[in-house]
Amino acid sequence: MTTTAPRLGTALARLLILAAALLGTLLAGAAPASAHAALTGSDPKDGAVVATAPEEVNLTFSEQVAMSADSIRVLDPAGRRADTGEIRDLCSGSVVRYGVGLRAGLPDGTYTVAWQAVSADSHPVAGAFTFSVGAPSTTSVALSDQAPGGGLVGALYGIARYLAYAGFAVLVGGGAFVLACWPRGAGVRPVQQTVVRGWLALTGATLAMLLLRHPYTGSGKLADAFDLAGLKAVLETKTGAALTSRLLLLGAAALFVAVLFGAYARRTDPKEKKDLSFGLALGGTVVAAGIAGTWALAEHASTGVQPGVAVPVDILHLLAVAAWLGGLTVLLVALYRAPSVERSAVERFSRVALGSVAVLAATGLYQSWRQVGSWSALTGTRYGQLLLVKIGLMAVLVGIAWISRRWTRRLAEPAPGGADGLPGGDEALGARPAAEEPVGGSEATEPEDGAEGDGPETDGAEGSGGAVGPVDPVRAAQLARQRAAVATARRKRERDADPERAGLRRSVLTEAAVAVVLLAVTTVLTSTEPGRTEEEAGRSTTASGPAAVPDRPVDIRLPFDTGGVDGKGVVRLSLDPGRTGANALHIFVERPNGKPLDVPEIKVALTLEAKGVGPLPVAPDRIQTGHWSASGVQIPMPGDWRIQVTVRTSEIDQTTIDKNVKIG
Repeated sequence: MTTTAPRLGTALARLLILAAALLGTLLAGAAPASAHAALTGSDPKDGAVVATAPEEVNLTFSEQVAMSADSIRVLDPAGRRADTGEIRDLCSGSVVRYGVGLRAGLPDGTYTVAWQAVSADSHPVAGAFTFSVGAPSTTSVALSDQAPGGGLVGALYGIARYLAYAGFAVLVGGGAFVLACWPRGAGVRPVQQTVVRGWLALTGATLAMLLLRHPYTGSGKLADAFDLAGLKAVLETKTGAALTSRLLLLGAAALFVAVLFGAYARRTDPKEKKDLSFGLALGGTVVAAGIAGTWALAEHASTGVQPGVAVPVDILHLLAVAAWLGGLTVLLVALYRAPSVERSAVERFSRVALGSVAVLAATGLYQSWRQVGSWSALTGTRYGQLLLVKIGLMAVLVGIAWISRRWTRRLAEPAPGGADGLPGGDEALGARPAAEEPVGGSEATEPEDGAEGDGPETDGAEGSGGAVGPVDPVRAAQLARQRAAVATARRKRERDADPERAGLRRSVLTEAAVAVVLLAVTTVLTSTEPGRTEEEAGRSTTASGPAAVPDRPVDIRLPFDTGGVDGKGVVRLSLDPGRTGANALHIFVERPNGKPLDVPEIKVALTLEAKGVGPLPVAPDRIQTGHWSASGVQIPMPGDWRIQVTVRTSEIDQTTIDKNVKIG
């Protein structure tokens, strides 16, 4: 007698729809990849006013970046290129600096420097700032509001990243589940289909990322995905090499899958099967670690603090995720689609999942310290906040897994001499008790998942004397539908009458739904600037201002957030010449994307606390949108002056920000 498993019911559909909705919300609400390499300085500085045009513009970054021929553009007030287009590598030791030469004879006015590069952890980074020659002027330069790695290309690239992670988990975790927990599953078609689909998802996502990489880090135009010159340039980068290596390793993974579901599934001799299992386990582990390494060697783990330790830790983390979540996926499919699953297989997977959680806890703790670095970054940066969400989801997932383990233990306990009468050990989950065998013979084999029969059948009640006559096709179809309905009702009764098995199915299903959301959060986390990097970049831009140099302005940059609508931005303040006596004050208020921001009011106060001078109020005048100025600002004596700027963005939303600068 062949026993069929219950088909996926409405509960599964509801949970998957909920998980998909949460995934869509996360991906839609996620900001494009943040600047993992921060601009820490420039010459000329942002907002500076210089007497004569410099020979070149230099940019300094917090970590290594990849620059192209068009990575730094300098535009004059009319929007024309003012640079020579030749990028100069000025890196020295730990200092990462690049420059571009300027053309001779540039007129006075405000110049815009727009730059775009790829940080060492593979994510695009871009920005812009202005400086003026002679005196500030109006400019017709209009930069795109689209953040690097954003738009349609960024969304498609993000989806491909998610599918790559999901495919890797199902491929590696599914293969490990079959080899370590359920060898008989190698011959179960739904399990085979699930693992093969994981391979297809990972392969397709990798190819898509390879094609989208050029527009993702460059123009942002989808049509550029088919630019062969751009594809060639991508293949020469670290990320391109990682994606190409992943495709080669996926070829070896295809061989692994073919042997696992071919020769291994058909092998009957125990010794031969054991030898083949050992070979598959060894080869599969090497291939899986290699695929995981294509992420570790090209993204966060390859840069920053202790990369030599972080890379193997990241590989272990990815393998543990795959063993747990991928095995969970295959177990869920087996519970709903396979005719039966041995209790011992569920128990073995429970132990594998427990070991995976232990590895995840250890490696995750190290990664959190490495990427966050401080308690303030854990709550004050986007990376830290996403990490807290991930930790919360992990806690929920572990709680559900604990419930699943309880159901597994109850299934493993020998049932008392009741109606079930199923012993523990290797008896199949979902197998029909022998007491339900029809009297007088064996029941006809039922099609899996309640499908109708393959051909017309006869009704023994028709005809005289039990003779079988011609069958009406319409009547045969009706009988087939009736038999399918009866079989479905009987399977539902069996599920409802066995709370242990039903409980295990529900808990594993819920666990898988939470895992879908957890994987989405992880995908967004890998494209977010680490908290440690963000704080270090913030410290470099908010540290005490530079010592004033005669005939050079004091330029400071003050991020602000009033908490209201349009309440975030940056104040750029220039004090020229930045010494005792009369000074010209220029204030530029900008949105986070560099666009001018018009605010109702802005006030400035100067205080020399060491001498008890001040605060000296300054009331700048509005010149144009986002630009305020005041002339004749008196600095009575040298010292470390505290400049306070109060920004009001609405009737009730305002904030005060300050910075210390040295006035000579």
